[in-house]
Amino acid sequence: MKISEVIQELEKLAPTAYAEGFDNVGLLVGDAQTEVTKILVTLDTLEAVVEEAIEKGANLIVSFHPIVFSGLKKLTGKTYVELVVQKAIKHDIAIYATHTALDNSQFGVNYQICQQLKLQNTEILIPQNATLRQLITYAPVEHAEAVRNALLEAGAGSVGNYDYCSFNLEGKGTFRATEGANPFVGSIGEIHTENEIRISTIYSKHLEQSILKALRATHPYEEIAYEILALENKNQTIGMGMIGELEEEMDELDFFDYLKINMKAEIIRHSKLRNKKVKKVAVLGGSGSFAIKDAKQKGADVFVTADLKYHDFFQAENEILLADIGHYESEQFTKILLTAYLSEKFPNFAVLNSEINTNPVHYK
Repeated sequence: MKISEVIQELEKLAPTAYAEGFDNVGLLVGDAQTEVTKILVTLDTLEAVVEEAIEKGANLIVSFHPIVFSGLKKLTGKTYVELVVQKAIKHDIAIYATHTALDNSQFGVNYQICQQLKLQNTEILIPQNATLRQLITYAPVEHAEAVRNALLEAGAGSVGNYDYCSFNLEGKGTFRATEGANPFVGSIGEIHTENEIRISTIYSKHLEQSILKALRATHPYEEIAYEILALENKNQTIGMGMIGELEEEMDELDFFDYLKINMKAEIIRHSKLRNKKVKKVAVLGGSGSFAIKDAKQKGADVFVTADLKYHDFFQAENEILLADIGHYESEQFTKILLTAYLSEKFPNFAVLNSEINTNPVHYK
C-alpha cells in the first residue's frame, strides 16, 4: 500500500478543499508513492513522535496539527520545527496533516467532542459558504439516464440525508457541426435539432473533477455543453463547530464536572455563572473565540472551546456560559478518531496511536 492510498481515504473524511485559507494541510514531508510500513497517528508531530515512529517501524505520521505552518527558509536544526523535518527526512518518514480540513468535517474534531459529551440532535455551528456547485448539462433523451446516473454515482446530488437528487427537463437542443467536427448526430454544415434532457444537480466542490470525469466518460457528444455555477447556499455538512443537546439538562456546576470527566480536563476557565440549566451545548475544538456570537445566536446554553482571552469572556453578556477547557484537552480525542477511521479502512494494516503526550501546557 502506498502513502497516496492512505491520503485518498483521509481526504474522504477531511477533504483539503475545505481547510481554512491560512492553513497548511496535506502531505508536508515525503513521497506519496512510497510504500507504507506502519502508520503512527498523533496530535502534534514533535521530535519525540518522530523517534517513536522510528522505534515502531512506522514511515507515515498522520498528524492533526501541521508541523510546518509557515514557510521554512532554513533547515539547520535550530528550531523544534527544523529538527522534526530534518529527522523525518533523514529516516524517510512522511508527515501528513489534516488540521482545519478535519475541523470542518462533519465527522471530524467537533463530531468527536459531541461523541465524548453524548450530545444529541447535532448540527454544524458555522456552515461554510460557497462550497456547493451546480452542474447543468444537456444529453440526448436516450442517453440522459446513463449520464445522470454516472454523475450521481460520482457523488453529485447529495443533499443532507438525501442522495440521487437531480432536476430534469425535456427540450430541444440545436447545433451545427462545422468542418473538422465528428458529430455524434447530425451532418457537417447542417443545423440539427435534437430532443434532449436538461439535467441539473448540485455537488460539493471537492468532487468536481471526479464528476466532470464521469460526465465526459458517459456523454455521447464530441463537445459537451455544461455549466457550473457557484452557489451561495450554506453547506450544512461542512463547517466549524457543532451544536447539540444533552440527554437531560444539568445545573451548571454539574455540567462542569461532567465536562471534566468526559473531556479529561483538569481546569475549566469560564465566564460568570448564569444560574440556569444547561441543555443546549455548542462546541469548537481549539481556538474558538470567533464563534461566540454564533453559539449565542443558535441559543446555546454553554459554549465549550479553548484559548479564550480576557476580553473574550465579556462577550458572554449573561446570554451564554463560556467554558475554556484548554487547547490540547479540546482536541486530544482526535487521535482516537483518526486511528479508528484508518483502522476501519485498512483492517489488515498496522495503525498505531502515538503514546506521546504532546500538550505543551502544564498545570500545578
